[in-house]
Amino acid sequence: MIEALKSDEIVEKVGGKFKLCALIQRRLVQLLEGARPLIARDGRTDLELVVEEILQDKITLEMVDADDASASDGALL
Repeated sequence: MIEALKSDEIVEKVGGKFKLCALIQRRLVQLLEGARPLIARDGRTDLELVVEEILQDKITLEMVDADDASASDGALL
């Protein structure tokens, strides 16, 4: 599963390496804080879960305007 991070496919799917890193980090924090995985765990680590959620289009990164950020935390998944 981690091999998927070496592929350009996942980078292009998200829109760049920085966005991929931000999405992975935000989702890992959510999982560590108790959020439920969107796919079956099947013995996978949290990082493996996040990568698979991205590959299956279960999560995406949404950017918000500065004006909208005051209404939310700006860290949308």
